[in-house]
Amino acid sequence: MSQTFPKSLYIHIPFCKRRCFYCDFAITTGGENLKQQYVDVLCQEIALTVAEIPPLEALQTIFFGGGTPSLLSVKQLEQILGAIAKYFAIAPNVDISLEANAGTVSLESLQGYRSLGVNRISLGAQAFQQELLDVCGRGHSVADIYEAVDAIKNAGFENFSLDLISGLPHQSMADWQDSLQKAIALEPKHLSIYDLTIEEGTAFGKRYQAGDNPLPTESHTVEMYISAHELLPSAGYEHYEISNYAQSGYQSKHNLTYWHNQPFYGMGMGATSYIDRQRIDRPQKMRQYLDAIALWQSTGIGFTAPMIEPKEELMDSLMQGLRLAEGLSLNALQESYGKELCDRALRILDRYREKDWVRFVEQSEDVCIMLVSPNGWLFSDIVIADLYENL
Repeated sequence: MSQTFPKSLYIHIPFCKRRCFYCDFAITTGGENLKQQYVDVLCQEIALTVAEIPPLEALQTIFFGGGTPSLLSVKQLEQILGAIAKYFAIAPNVDISLEANAGTVSLESLQGYRSLGVNRISLGAQAFQQELLDVCGRGHSVADIYEAVDAIKNAGFENFSLDLISGLPHQSMADWQDSLQKAIALEPKHLSIYDLTIEEGTAFGKRYQAGDNPLPTESHTVEMYISAHELLPSAGYEHYEISNYAQSGYQSKHNLTYWHNQPFYGMGMGATSYIDRQRIDRPQKMRQYLDAIALWQSTGIGFTAPMIEPKEELMDSLMQGLRLAEGLSLNALQESYGKELCDRALRILDRYREKDWVRFVEQSEDVCIMLVSPNGWLFSDIVIADLYENL
């Protein structure tokens, strides 16, 4: 699996107006001068990376994540896409996604992005109750969500996604169902539904303990998950991955690269690339990232990482692939990692068949390994932890 060549490129844009209270991503709130400096250095990294690891396949997906990529000006995005086009072959049907936050886009900026080839917008809504947005430190209003969606549609974007978060402080089941209904009414092609994770070092991590008031109880968050699992398919959205729903033909092509454990280029502060059986991390802090690229430019010393062992690579394939409703092909796993190692994994997974969390489905001359929705997905952390501990 990992011996194929990268066809996807992730670009991290770390700028945000403010840090949300649950966020532990690699971001900065720097000003316009720093933003332009970063874009210039990012373009240098693109050139340096291609000189070291020449692309052998045309890019099928390009994803601008963050942070808040919609804080880039059209000119800055044009500069980055120009650098990409200079050094990479790009497929005619390339999927170019850009993450955006409500309150940071306008009809003019979106029309500019679309003119550059961006054809998918992923909008962070998170909730449709102003008090919950305020609790999260989102910095945008419910009205901003509607204005952003109007601008997305008027700019000609057919393909857009909305993000929602369940398990927020003070969030009731009625709030959650209201958010789901309002999101459906906006007719996105894709919905990402995330359960709040309390990360150490974040504002929420200092303020709350998981499971304590005012956070919903575990049973309530399970009810929220089940309610989305039942409601969204009835509204035409396939539950194709643990946290993701899509109308037919609108699955996230870029994220499928990760879930299929396929290689990809990753560039920018805090980004990770997965190439030639190496997962290579960039520095999480701006100064360290800028200095690292300057060192690479002057000495030729770039980013490195040890080779991933087959057992670790199999673990990654299981952890990512079991997130998908389609499951994993046993033949493909055995071809990549060998029968002995895969048999060990099967013996571990077999423990969960009686609980109906895991299912082995015979398909022609193959076996499909899958987590059974919804319970298999709800308890996937237990299954994955067992694999990590015993594989």
